[in-house]
Amino acid sequence: MHETLHEDQTFHQLDFSEQEISGNEYLRCTFSHCDFSKADLSGNDFVECSFEHCNLTMVKLHDTGMKDICFHDCKVMGVDFHPCSKFMFEVNFQKCQVDYSSFFQRKMKKTRFTDCSLRETDFTETDLTEAVFSQCDLYMAAFDRTNLEKADLRTANNYTIDPAINRVKKARFAYPGVLGLLRNYDIRID
Repeated sequence: MHETLHEDQTFHQLDFSEQEISGNEYLRCTFSHCDFSKADLSGNDFVECSFEHCNLTMVKLHDTGMKDICFHDCKVMGVDFHPCSKFMFEVNFQKCQVDYSSFFQRKMKKTRFTDCSLRETDFTETDLTEAVFSQCDLYMAAFDRTNLEKADLRTANNYTIDPAINRVKKARFAYPGVLGLLRNYDIRID
């Protein structure tokens, strides 16, 4: 049971860094220019919320609900999304730095990543069916037993995806990024 319900509120320029905040429900709230770096947000539910220009570096999210969440122009580095609530997880990222984060085993159908840096991000066993990676840098991102069916990677770059161990049926790619499907085969393309 939640201790506090925050509904239709805006939180602006607040410093929550290294704090433990739990037992709250945030419904249709906006967090703008807030610092959550190394904060523990475990046990909270965020529904229809947006994070704008926030720092969420290394935030902890054990059993955290995230339903219909938009991250815009945020730093979301080193975040492990795997411990989030499995029943409430729907996120989208626009102009975010999501490097070194993990979406291990998350169901992320139709998730949109727009103008994001996803360097060394872990998508192992993630369901990214119909996900869109628009203008994203996927340098050294891990795709292992990942479902990318119908995903759109036409404008993504720097990815290495092995079709032998990932599901890529009807996924969309464009040149030169599509060469990332062959990188593991050590072949030369002239």
